[in-house]
Amino acid sequence: MKSPKSTKVLVVLNGKGGVGKTTTAVNLAAIFAEKLRVMLIDCDPQGSATWWVERGTTPAPFELLTESDPSLLNQLPQLTGYELLVVDTPPALGSKTLTTVIATADYLILPTPPAPMDLAVLIDTVKDAVIPTGISYRVLLTRVDPRSLGEALEAQNTLMELNIPVCNAFVRAYKAHERAALEGVAIFQWRGKNGKEAEADYRRVKDEIQRDWRK
Repeated sequence: MKSPKSTKVLVVLNGKGGVGKTTTAVNLAAIFAEKLRVMLIDCDPQGSATWWVERGTTPAPFELLTESDPSLLNQLPQLTGYELLVVDTPPALGSKTLTTVIATADYLILPTPPAPMDLAVLIDTVKDAVIPTGISYRVLLTRVDPRSLGEALEAQNTLMELNIPVCNAFVRAYKAHERAALEGVAIFQWRGKNGKEAEADYRRVKDEIQRDWRK
């Protein structure tokens, strides 16, 4: 971790799309915003986080900034008025935007499904783009089939054997996540089927991140 400062920068990244990156960024920003002043920064040109937030009929619990210019993103640590910046990034390893954002980070979360092909890409990402930076990080298993938790446990074991930090919590695949996005709300604001289970997964992730920050 970098030396303590007033604003922490939490970057959510993966070199592959479709892994639950935006879902993770939006929901962690919302849950942390219950007790902290949070800004969610969407620097993915696809603008998925912006699309999500702007669909909502009630204000998000955090501020939103859409920005992909590396010359501006390198100033993130100087942003004042916030205790936490959560950054949703483009799935493009080696892009100047992603490289710039990683350099500003205090902590990285790398979401990935537990399927072997997804895991292989993730492991390469960790070795090439994360470990050389020396920034604290954890892998987060996402889109886990609730009926087949063994795959997630096997993936956790694989990562631990490679000395890659992985969250004990994982995010199960529920339609609730898609429906919350369509309504433009965080998962804890959505009241449909499996909403509570989906919310509980992200609350466990948030708790693990905070434990790391206290070390």
